[in-house]
Amino acid sequence: MKNITFIFSLLILFSNHIFSQGLMEDKLIPSRQDSLRGSITTEREWWDLTYYHLDIEVNPDKKYIQGSNTVGYKVLRSHQTMQIDLQEPMKITSVEFEGKKLDFTREGNAYFIKIESDQHEGDINYLKINYEGFPKEAVRAPWDGGLSWKKDINGNHFVATSCQGLGASVWWPNKDHMYDEVDSMLISVNVPKKLTNVSNGRLRSVEEFENTKTFNWFVSNPINNYGVNINIGDYVKFSEIYDGEKGKLDIDSYVLSYNLEKAKNQFKQVPMMIEAFEYWFGPYPFYEDSFKIVEVPYLGMEHQSSITYGNEFKNGYLGRDLSGTGWGLKFDYIIIHEGGHEWFANNITYKDIADMWIHEGFTCYSENLYLDYFFGVEAASEYVIGTRRGISNKKPIIGQYDVNREGSSDMYSKGANLLHTIRQIVNDDELWRETLRGLNKEFYHKTVATNEIEKYISKTVNYDLSTVFDQYLRDIRIPTLEYKIEDNRMFYRWTNVIDGFNMPMEIKINNKSKLIYPTEKFDFLKLKENSIEFDEDYYVLIKEL
Repeated sequence: MKNITFIFSLLILFSNHIFSQGLMEDKLIPSRQDSLRGSITTEREWWDLTYYHLDIEVNPDKKYIQGSNTVGYKVLRSHQTMQIDLQEPMKITSVEFEGKKLDFTREGNAYFIKIESDQHEGDINYLKINYEGFPKEAVRAPWDGGLSWKKDINGNHFVATSCQGLGASVWWPNKDHMYDEVDSMLISVNVPKKLTNVSNGRLRSVEEFENTKTFNWFVSNPINNYGVNINIGDYVKFSEIYDGEKGKLDIDSYVLSYNLEKAKNQFKQVPMMIEAFEYWFGPYPFYEDSFKIVEVPYLGMEHQSSITYGNEFKNGYLGRDLSGTGWGLKFDYIIIHEGGHEWFANNITYKDIADMWIHEGFTCYSENLYLDYFFGVEAASEYVIGTRRGISNKKPIIGQYDVNREGSSDMYSKGANLLHTIRQIVNDDELWRETLRGLNKEFYHKTVATNEIEKYISKTVNYDLSTVFDQYLRDIRIPTLEYKIEDNRMFYRWTNVIDGFNMPMEIKINNKSKLIYPTEKFDFLKLKENSIEFDEDYYVLIKEL
């Protein structure tokens, strides 16, 4: 028996070693470029973004961009060196401040601009950055992003940007860190005369020249860098006005001319999406900038106030149901998912991409809430449970901080199932709705860290969920409820959990609901009969001993 116990102990130690390796395998040693890109450097922290004017000419024939970005900033403390990011092979050609050219150096994708005049705390200053080059072409947009230089079936240029993770500095110079959103922005894009450019915000004006046009779009709300986009094509537009929680909301759709009728039919889901998410999350966050959906030559992206669409005018994900339940074919995945990002990504934005689950977990969960709103709670439950088949549990959802490194792709479906599980713990749908709406009010137009979201939810639902978040976000194991029935008693405990895991769970005994509070030590319930049902809405494993 001693030998068996010893061997079993070795197996436990070995499995723990493998588990630890799994947690650490993505903790790669960061390079200097990783740190420059992903951390709040000394050359970033001394100034706060107030304004951008991105003024560019796009040449689709050459796949070339040239122009400038005027940067407005408030001085938080005196400093003379500013970091601006622009990725190779793009290059900054000159920098101007108060009519004078400034010296700068380059270290990889980071430029360090030496400002000669004193920077006084509280001052708002402007500098102009001139740049040009051939931006990285997207290989598999939007996952491996950059510029998509395509043509439509009529041979017209069809161009779009997508750059989450990779960074907006792949095509324009900016302060490329998520913690600091610019307060407002003017986007001026010059394109060949027969084409239209659609960007974020509202169209202020169109300037016509002999062979080109410049489209001037103004964003009046804070916007993150990767949310800024250009979309160039042979577009036609149709519009409607939605009566929303904050009044009249302009909804504009831009699609290729030959897709107009298909779009008019499929995009009927747009106001339905707004209706469902205003119910669950609160008012659409960007009434001042309108809502636009724009056809692009890739699947789609959550660009603020101009979400992009390439789902072939089909329900599901390119016609497929990711849940395998049938419910995923009741809606257009890109309209609902990217629309949900207006609340979680564009309104509430992560400070560090390590917390990308705030965007993707909540938005994947929004698909479930859309179904809940239009088809009922059972449909929603079946759908979100069905998406578990895509969860790998190989790496934690939370990524590595300060080096621009996201966590596991489980942030989508596992993040959604975490939130669905918390809804069961709360066991009060109105309180849960108030919590989701409260998040969008508390963190309105703000950048956040995961711990802020966790604390807010725990406080609002009046239950300490810290170990629940730790288990699902920072660990790869799925909680397992072990149980056995002996002498008319059910013994139960949690295994496969972090220390102190305290999640309650609802079960049914003889069709009567019972809330249990398992720990890592066996507890028991007295039974009159042995009819027990476990609630599938909790993302846990059940194991009978």
